Amino acid sequence: MIGERRLEEIRREAEQTGRVAAAGIRAAGAPFPKATAENGYYGLPLLKEPVWTWEIPAYFFVGGMAGAAAVVGVAARISGANEEIVRDARWIAAAGGAISAPLLVGDLGRPERFLNMLRVFKVQSPMSVGAWTLAAFGSASAASLFAEEMRRQTDLPVTAVGDAAALLSAATGTVMATYTGVLIGATVIPAWSKHASTLPLHFAASALSSAVSMLELLGHEEPALKALGIAANAFETFVGARIEMRGGKESEPLRHGASGTTIRIGGLLSGPLPLLLRLLGGRSKRARRAAAVSSLAGSLITRFAWVKAGRASARNAPR
Repeated sequence: MIGERRLEEIRREAEQTGRVAAAGIRAAGAPFPKATAENGYYGLPLLKEPVWTWEIPAYFFVGGMAGAAAVVGVAARISGANEEIVRDARWIAAAGGAISAPLLVGDLGRPERFLNMLRVFKVQSPMSVGAWTLAAFGSASAASLFAEEMRRQTDLPVTAVGDAAALLSAATGTVMATYTGVLIGATVIPAWSKHASTLPLHFAASALSSAVSMLELLGHEEPALKALGIAANAFETFVGARIEMRGGKESEPLRHGASGTTIRIGGLLSGPLPLLLRLLGGRSKRARRAAAVSSLAGSLITRFAWVKAGRASARNAPR
C-alpha cells in the first residue's frame, strides 16, 4: 500500500509539473545494483579513468603535426613558394603518417584491432572517423612524397599525380590536426567535455605551430612561416588565459595539482614564450630556433597534460 501511494504521488507530480524530482521506487529484492556515493555500481566507480598508454598522446602530437605539415605544403605549392618547403613539408607529413599508425596500434595491443575499426564507417563516431582518416592520410601523404621524389630524380610526368595526392593529404590532414580534440571532448570526462568547443581549435593551433617549427628547424626562414607561427602561438596564449579564467569544478584539474602544473608548463612553452621570441627576436636565427624548440616541446607536453588532466578529472568527479 505504501508503494502504491508513492507511485500515485509520482504520477500526480508528473502530470502537474512535467517532471519527477525523486528517485522513485526500487522494488525489494530487485536484481538491479544500487549505486552508492562512494563505490558506484558493483563497487566500481561511476566514471572510469582513461586507460590510454603513452602512445596515444604521442600519436596526438605526431599525427597533428603531420596533418598541419600537409596543409602547409599544399599552401606553399599553390602560392609558388620555395620548392624545398614543399618537399620538406611532404616529408614531415609522410613520416608522421608512418609513425602514427604504429603508435595507435601500440596502444590497441594488436594490429587486427586497428583493422577491425575499418570494417565500418560511422560519421557520428570520432574514433571511427579518426581511424579512416589516418588510413587515408598515411596513403596520400606517402604517395605525394613518392611523386615528388620521382619528379626530382627522373623525367616522369608525375607532378599532377603528386599534387592530387597532396590535396587529399591536406584535406585529411586538416582532420588529423583537429579530430583528436573532438575525440576527447565528446567523452563524459568533466575536464574534457567542459572544453569540448575549445579543444579542436586548441589542438589545431598546436599542430600548426609544431609543423611550422619543424620546418624552421630544417632551415626555412620565410616570413610566411614566421607569421603562421606567431598566429598559432598567439592563439595558444589565448587558450591558456581562457583555461585560467574559466571557473567551475570541472576545470580544477587544469589549474591544480600535477596535471594543472603540466598544463601550465605546456601552455607557457607553446604560447607566450615562443610568441615573445618571434616578436622580439627580429631576424635573429637563434631566437627563431629557440621559439621553434619551445613550441615543439610545449605542444608535446600539452598532449600529455590533457590526458593527465582527464585521469585526474575522472578520479575526482562527484559521485
